[in-house]
Amino acid sequence: MPIFDYRCTACGEAFELLVLGSSVPACKHCGSTALQRQVSLTAPQGTSKAIIAAGRKAAAREGHFSNYSRAEKSRIR
Repeated sequence: MPIFDYRCTACGEAFELLVLGSSVPACKHCGSTALQRQVSLTAPQGTSKAIIAAGRKAAAREGHFSNYSRAEKSRIR
């Protein structure tokens, strides 16, 4: 069940929608089925290392280390 990005040609609303097998998607705003499927991003912008580093810094600021490996936790504490 993929999630697709759509743009409604009737009202111009842009949204994401989980599409089930053979169901026909409809606009959440106006109910129209005249939709254009948009190209969506496959990964967050930026490098993976930068995203991981930012998450770890935020976790350390908040005082939890749930996203660190066991080896990394032992070096920090």
